[in-house]
Amino acid sequence: MTSPIGNSLRFLEPTTTYVDRHLGSGSSDIAAMLSCLGFSSLEELTDAAIPRSIAHIGALKLPNGADESEVLTELRTIMAQNRAMRTFIGLGYVPSHMPAVIQRNVLENPGFYTQYTPYQAEIAQGRLEALLNFQTLVSSLTALPLANASLLDEATAAAEAMVMCRSASNFPERPILVDLSCHPQTIAVIHTRARALGIGVVVATLTEPEIERNLPCCILVQVPATDGTLRDPRSIITFAHCVGARVIVAADLLSLTLLVPPGELGADVAVGSTQRFGLPLGYGGPHAAYLSTTEELKRQIPGRIVGVSRDASGKYAYRLALQTREQHIRRERATSNICTSQVLPALLASFYAIYHGPVGLTAIMERTARATQWLAAGLQRLGYPLDAIAAIDTLRIKVSSDKKERVLSNARAQQIELRSDLSDSLCITLGETTTAQDLVDLLGLFSATGNIPFDVQELEAAAQIAIPAAMRRKSLFLQQSVFNSYHTEHEMLRYLRRLERRDLSLTTSMIPLGSCTMKLNATAAMLPLTWPEVATAHPFTSTDNAAGYATIIRDLKQWLAEITGLPSVSLQPNAGAQGEYTGLLVIGAYHAHRGEGHRRVCLIPASAHGTNPASATLAGLRVVPVACDLNGNVDLSDLRVKAEKHSNELSCVMVTYPSTHGVFEEHIEALCNVVHQFGGQVYLDGANMNAQVGLCRPGDYGADVCHINLHKTFAIPHGGGGPGMGPIAVAEHLAPFLPSHSFTPIAPQSIGAIAAAPYGSASVLTVSWMYMRLLGAQGLRRASQLAILNANYMAKRLEPHYPIVFRGLAGLCAHEFIVDARGFKKSAGIEVDDIAKRLMDYGFHAPTMSFPVPGTFMIEPTESESKRELDRFCNALIAIREEIRVVENGHWPRGDNPLKNAPHTASEVTQSEWNHVYSREQAAFPDSYSREHKFWPAVSRIDNAAGDRNLVCTCVSMDEYSPATAS
Repeated sequence: MTSPIGNSLRFLEPTTTYVDRHLGSGSSDIAAMLSCLGFSSLEELTDAAIPRSIAHIGALKLPNGADESEVLTELRTIMAQNRAMRTFIGLGYVPSHMPAVIQRNVLENPGFYTQYTPYQAEIAQGRLEALLNFQTLVSSLTALPLANASLLDEATAAAEAMVMCRSASNFPERPILVDLSCHPQTIAVIHTRARALGIGVVVATLTEPEIERNLPCCILVQVPATDGTLRDPRSIITFAHCVGARVIVAADLLSLTLLVPPGELGADVAVGSTQRFGLPLGYGGPHAAYLSTTEELKRQIPGRIVGVSRDASGKYAYRLALQTREQHIRRERATSNICTSQVLPALLASFYAIYHGPVGLTAIMERTARATQWLAAGLQRLGYPLDAIAAIDTLRIKVSSDKKERVLSNARAQQIELRSDLSDSLCITLGETTTAQDLVDLLGLFSATGNIPFDVQELEAAAQIAIPAAMRRKSLFLQQSVFNSYHTEHEMLRYLRRLERRDLSLTTSMIPLGSCTMKLNATAAMLPLTWPEVATAHPFTSTDNAAGYATIIRDLKQWLAEITGLPSVSLQPNAGAQGEYTGLLVIGAYHAHRGEGHRRVCLIPASAHGTNPASATLAGLRVVPVACDLNGNVDLSDLRVKAEKHSNELSCVMVTYPSTHGVFEEHIEALCNVVHQFGGQVYLDGANMNAQVGLCRPGDYGADVCHINLHKTFAIPHGGGGPGMGPIAVAEHLAPFLPSHSFTPIAPQSIGAIAAAPYGSASVLTVSWMYMRLLGAQGLRRASQLAILNANYMAKRLEPHYPIVFRGLAGLCAHEFIVDARGFKKSAGIEVDDIAKRLMDYGFHAPTMSFPVPGTFMIEPTESESKRELDRFCNALIAIREEIRVVENGHWPRGDNPLKNAPHTASEVTQSEWNHVYSREQAAFPDSYSREHKFWPAVSRIDNAAGDRNLVCTCVSMDEYSPATAS
């Protein structure tokens, strides 16, 4: 008998670990940076940077890190517990095929998933073009002129539309009237959102008498209905308008290839999901929601809009229209807190539409509609009456309780899922992936014997599209050339590559954005996203079918609870701002449960992220600003005065830690104690959690609730602005109020649903699971330490050249720091925007600009970047400082210098004429790295004001966009 080897063969341990691959600098570089700062070890630096009173003593109780192959095998074993089902549940989630050319070259390509939000438009032209294509897709199919560049999911899009219509209404005190035929998850989210704002919601079958009785400010109707019923809503829409109500139509976007679009029905707003455009189900997401509307409501539309303008040379260029998000302008007067959209899923949906074109999309929907009628005919032959013979993808079959149980039992045996939540019915939804065998098997489920008592070939004649003439689309759509040019794989591949080359991503250089944490998105962590075990689960499948997801959800909840020191976690919020909003609702529910629902005042430091006051407003709270002192810290005396003044109404404080100014404030415990003293709760904005993991815990120093940006701290890729996830961790006394969902057991004190799916964009949870499992307790702690080291090293290198605005303990920052550029406006006429554009010539994306202090940069290097890359970025900023000095000395004019004219394109520097006082080489190749590895901006500096004055937000032929309109 062979004795066990155990751990004796240590020479077979992995030669490298994931920690070695993830952390950008090795031991010698770490030692060099520490020496530059005057420290001998990371522990010594950590002790100096973090207040001793809040430092977490002892290791996190998390698994040890492991190598990539081991963890991938572990996750595959876990996700194999998910049962591979043939799903026909529907409810807005329908299986689809992602074309391989799109999966390989977009979803699995870091050139597409590692970019930042396209605020620096000159180096984001590829992504902006793709988003303009998405807007055009939505606008054309819905027949409404203006669409945004995606929202989070269909349910929250409907809620956003509700608030938008109420904000524009002449009768905001009126209720919202929601058709009973809408998806139940949409109705649930609307109830949650409306309750916080004191908006009445009536759910009923929409009729003219019902509208007249309730006199709503807006109505929501679903076409087709959640059970597949297809009715013409025009008379209802007309009547609603007559009583002063606006109309929101929730529409299946793919079905609009066959159905009269919402704009032609008379809708003011259309909402829905683009999941059917090639996006995997992923147990709920991520999927790009859409919202389109009329020109009249363009100032109320939430989220981002891509528009067309011109660059300095007169060339057409894309950029974010009305670029500064409304929450940063209006703050507590904002009507939306949307920050993260679903950019990567929106790109995937737009590419799916481009690859198939209008003819291909119509064929997919026609095939589905014919299959639906074939199945309907077979079910009728089996003796089942059907409510909606005019259905195009969903059938509702009325069954007795005994037959229902028999059918469901047969379905489980064949690994088939049907919708079964309706008391007297079953529903079947078909889609692009439905096969002939599926149809035969579905019929067999409803046969008493399991056999079909007729020849299925007899049903062939019934496979016709059965849409009433009044509801059949007659108008053309997607006539733009981009949707009619790339239908072969070769052409599609080349188009995707052209777009990729016009974008700067982490594949090019570091993206040093403060507060945004553009860290490595490890390939190993991304691989599971396209595994069938991860991709194919329906969000409303039974828990027995999703045992693998249950395991990673349980693990993540335990790990996040340990990391934050807060014992209960909800993974439902599918964006950071959604996490803020959810946390505030939980606090409100806690107060109400204690009979203190009058506590509606939220204290927010003046330096807070713009989403903080916007989220508070949407949660029904009244924002009271708290001042910051001259060092950028929350003014504790002002906080105490405000807390005492509003003690009878105080709900909470929203505080970011480390602070928005990039320092570990010493009095965070005192701040929490003051708020608790006057009956409030402490909401901690977890945007900067990546400086705390393993070093200090919000629950230990007084926080009651904390949201965590998984797309920042825990490595879900930014994807150009989404997907994101924003789970919340809460103290024990808040746990009963966490979100629930209509398709999971409902907690009686819960705030309700805040997203369409029970676990938000669940498939990307696998990325954060992989990240935490790979790094382990020690690796996560070391990552936080390296983030702090890298930031302080860069600040030290830059401080002889630029003022550093705020410092914390021992003159140190946290994981990010603020560089002051305000003095250059007076000395050289140089603005912070000029420095940002000049960085493009060096091959870099700018840091965060003018937030939280106008005229400054906030720089965050993350733990993933090497010392070499940190030095390269510092060298670029130092060289730019010297260029500013040349302007200050008068050798270059204030109006003609490399900063004012940046960025410089290849076409500019290769023109025959060059009329600048500096050389072409100085313009295009300012350092040795750019001479070897040049990234060329696609366009020169863009005129944003011209684009806002002449808003063009869909693809048009350029001969329709007159040069005169850009003047």
